[in-house]
Amino acid sequence: MTITGALVLFSVTWFMVFLCILPTRQVTQDEAGEVTPGTVRSAPVDPQLGRKARLTTVITLILWAAMCAVILSGVISIRDTDYFHLLDRFSGVGTNG
Repeated sequence: MTITGALVLFSVTWFMVFLCILPTRQVTQDEAGEVTPGTVRSAPVDPQLGRKARLTTVITLILWAAMCAVILSGVISIRDTDYFHLLDRFSGVGTNG
């Protein structure tokens, strides 16, 4: 795994976890009883984005470390997911033979 691959894996995992955590413990303006004029009733009162971003980072670090360990150990490789044997078919592209 390259450094770029590790950063991409971290970024994708971070955003997936963030989108899962974002709607948790959300109180809408309608539920709180204080709707600001010009906003929708379902808008959050206090989204707590900083807290959710920190929680996302902690969870992502744990998941990312586990995924990197699996990838670097070789327990699961890209060949394990090649159900249609496309890697074998295209591995000879550009060679003489």
